[in-house]
Amino acid sequence: MGYVEELRKIVGHRPLIFVGAVTIIVDECGRILLQQRKFPSGTWGITGGLMELGESTEEVAKREVFEETGLKIDDLQLINVYSGAENYIKAENGDEFYVVTIAYFSKNVKGNLLVDTSESLTFEFFYPDQLPNNIVKSHKKILDEFLKNLYTRERK
Repeated sequence: MGYVEELRKIVGHRPLIFVGAVTIIVDECGRILLQQRKFPSGTWGITGGLMELGESTEEVAKREVFEETGLKIDDLQLINVYSGAENYIKAENGDEFYVVTIAYFSKNVKGNLLVDTSESLTFEFFYPDQLPNNIVKSHKKILDEFLKNLYTRERK
């Protein structure tokens, strides 16, 4: 049982603050890896998750990518930090939380892509101009900023 689950046993559904990390993975063709999630059903998002006790945000990013995809990443580049009222989430089970999300990107990826079916339906690489429409709202904001500010510089 992880830190979040242990906290929830104590506080129930009350609002909490969590720190998480997501990573935009870009392949050698300039495509972005997205995860089609089980929850919310069928939506697309960036690989990531919540911090466990004692982890750095970089460690969170690397652990979550490995757990969800089987890929190992390195050379993380900071995109931005996202927080505030717009990062409030009420889960289907009634849990409430605010997330401080640290977003990274990496082009340094090793391994073979494996799908963790407990969280994901599939993973696909998309060209930036062909991203799916049903992207998790908070992840869409991160992707938009990445594509506007960083992706263009990275491609030069």
